[in-house]
Amino acid sequence: MPTLGTALAPEQLIKGSCWILNADVNGFSRSHGSGLATQACAGRRFRVLMDPIPGAPRVRAALIEDGYPCWLTINDLNGTQQGARDWRPRLLDAASIQIRLPSVLRWLEDAAQIPNTYLWGGTIGPDLDCSGLVQTAFANQSIWLPRDAYQQERFCTPVAVHPGNHQLLQPGDLLFFGTPHRCTHVAIHLEDGRYLHSSGKENGRNGIGMDSIHPSDQHPVASHYRAELRGAGRVERCHDGSTLT
Repeated sequence: MPTLGTALAPEQLIKGSCWILNADVNGFSRSHGSGLATQACAGRRFRVLMDPIPGAPRVRAALIEDGYPCWLTINDLNGTQQGARDWRPRLLDAASIQIRLPSVLRWLEDAAQIPNTYLWGGTIGPDLDCSGLVQTAFANQSIWLPRDAYQQERFCTPVAVHPGNHQLLQPGDLLFFGTPHRCTHVAIHLEDGRYLHSSGKENGRNGIGMDSIHPSDQHPVASHYRAELRGAGRVERCHDGSTLT
């Protein structure tokens, strides 16, 4: 077992082994290249999905808390400690999650005050993508959600919403945007149709900002996402670590 600061040899990363990160790492979408898929902060766990390819710089793994598969750079795993195989998720019920929502929203509003820019794949902060902001806000209160926006949409309990009609929305509900065929963006509802989200440079604010689904809000960003509003969802359960598609 490696100790803090020592190099983790590829031969130790056998398929099925579980590890605890001692430092923040990037998770990539491919075995080579710079395409960021997600990030994992120190203290998170991962499971090796396949034995490393000899000479390859990365290993295929799944982050245990949200079941998200990605490629981790082996040199980034120095000092990582082997973790327990019998990790069990902390599954909160809907009532327990409801109690924690004010803290989720406080974390979110604090994050918005820190200088940030939109980062595709960002989940550590201060630079985050849309679903990374949502996941990290809830994870701060030990409420684990799936990683991607379309997964979060499927995971939540549906709530009816339309531009100008938000009566059923509660603070902490998620708003989903995209095309008729797929969710591509997610935000967290605050109150009265206002929401916080991390949006990109194109049609967005290049970071965390507030917008509204009210038709009277004619800001270009609000107007863009209002036209793509797909629906809303309520977080009433925690992710169990299984892989979602």
